[in-house]
Amino acid sequence: MRTLGLLGGMSWESTVSYYQTINRIVGQRLGAVHSARLLLHSVDFADIETLQRSGQWDEAGALLAAAAVKLQAAGAEGLVICANTMHKVAPIIEAAIDIPLLHIADCTAAAVAQAGLVKLGLLGTRYTMEQDFLHKPLRENGLQILVPDEDGRDVVHRIIYDELVKGIIEPTSRAIYQQEIATLTLQGAEGIILGCTEIGLLLTQADSALPLFDTAQLHAEYAARWMLREVSAPATAI
Repeated sequence: MRTLGLLGGMSWESTVSYYQTINRIVGQRLGAVHSARLLLHSVDFADIETLQRSGQWDEAGALLAAAAVKLQAAGAEGLVICANTMHKVAPIIEAAIDIPLLHIADCTAAAVAQAGLVKLGLLGTRYTMEQDFLHKPLRENGLQILVPDEDGRDVVHRIIYDELVKGIIEPTSRAIYQQEIATLTLQGAEGIILGCTEIGLLLTQADSALPLFDTAQLHAEYAARWMLREVSAPATAI
């Protein structure tokens, strides 16, 4: 089994799901009392959120790169960023380490392709919905990406930062997300990418008539399979 480094805390609420999913899969595959060889560096999300809000992405990247170097020095053989938004700084992190970064877009695109879908709605932070760091690799894998309108992006983003990263789950917010999914469905979406690792805390497949692709679960499952040498990391990042 390989040793995996987790860059977590963005937020810790979703990092918990990575830890649980990876350990569960390793235990199921290997049996007995096996668990995953994991190293976790959990940042203070307040520091990251401040840098995001002020547009200081290079500074945020440097902070995470320093943490990644420590994980590599501690014995990590591969790395995952337990967040979608911070894949914006994936190139900065990759430049600082000699181990593979398992990109969240790889496993997401593979799952959508396996389902035979092309046109996907994307929900996430405003950064993820509006910027190109996740759109581009998904498009390069043949996917068409739809996002909510300006008001929809505002409310989806607000619920993530005001509620989900704090572990607050509100039925009214679930209904708002369901309405955004309904609107994307009318625009031709065949499925919905939950492009924020906290959204899976609010929505399950039972909440949507369209198939949901929970990036946190897909990423954690991919990471576990990589640890068990069932899949290889890409030679170069997306």
